[in-house]
Amino acid sequence: MKFQILHRFTVCAGVLLLGGLVIAGVPEGGYHLLKKYDLGAAPGGKEYWDYITFDPATHRLYVSHNTEVKVVDAESGAVVGNIPDLKRVHGIALVSDLGRGFISDGGADEALVFDLKTLKVTSHIKTGSNPDCIIYDPASKHVFTMNGKSNDASVIDPATLTVLATIPMGGRPEYAVADGKGMIYDNIEDKNEVVVLDSRTNTVKAHWPIAPAEEATAMDMDIPHRRLFIGGRNKVLAVMDADSGKVVQTFPIGSGVDTNIYEAETGLLFTATREGTLHIFHEDSPDKFSVVETVKTEFGARNMALDPQTHKLFIDTADFTPAAAPTAEQPKPQPTPVSGTFRLLVYGR
Repeated sequence: MKFQILHRFTVCAGVLLLGGLVIAGVPEGGYHLLKKYDLGAAPGGKEYWDYITFDPATHRLYVSHNTEVKVVDAESGAVVGNIPDLKRVHGIALVSDLGRGFISDGGADEALVFDLKTLKVTSHIKTGSNPDCIIYDPASKHVFTMNGKSNDASVIDPATLTVLATIPMGGRPEYAVADGKGMIYDNIEDKNEVVVLDSRTNTVKAHWPIAPAEEATAMDMDIPHRRLFIGGRNKVLAVMDADSGKVVQTFPIGSGVDTNIYEAETGLLFTATREGTLHIFHEDSPDKFSVVETVKTEFGARNMALDPQTHKLFIDTADFTPAAAPTAEQPKPQPTPVSGTFRLLVYGR
């Protein structure tokens, strides 16, 4: 599963800040494809991708691509670096103060450490089984991997490169977000709930149901207004109060959601789905969101990042072969990505 970006919009009505609530007209739409960049074939010919991470300091995108991480210049689309020889890449977390990046390698059950300047791998840290989402929590100054097979989280000190704790999560953890104040919220995909984790004590504080959403993967957060955005694979987007766990609003979305991105500057929420839809919502107030538009993208375009300076969205995908006929062994076959067609789509206004 699943990072941050956008473009200027014209506000239909004035913005009034009152008691911490945002009251504004719904902005105009107009998001469309600006550019496509070819990113080349995956090593070994098997196309697979997951999270994209944007680095605002360098305007680089770190793009997971099966057994490698491609480093892409966000302005030109050029591949400027590569971190190869991994097993199965999921996410990339950056700790700029230390000049280090961390990669969750689900195939190797470890987090790799690389130098942000040279892109050379410097360390391997053993984690739980199949680390997927990986985030840096600024409150504790620790890196967390959410381990999908061992149903736990590994807590890593990015300075000493040691595992400080392993936290049972009560189910299969997916995408997580940190509020910067010591709380981490994580989707537990197989339990249809959100876990609230205290990063200062490394303990789970709450389990909240996400109904009517189910099988949640994508997540982001409006930190000032304490709202979580939870994307369910049952084609439901849920807006949740991060203090009470109450679901305050829901929307229908496309199938195969994998990324939610909220931009505080504009109050816009972006949701990307595998079926090829980009849903855009606006936060009229913390308890009321409105649909701005739904943009047709391409099949498979479910992972996304946002450049908060240029306000552009970056989404990757590839061509796909049609799904095979169902069999007893494979009752729900899926389309297969075609080797050598992996590309980056850039959207804006």
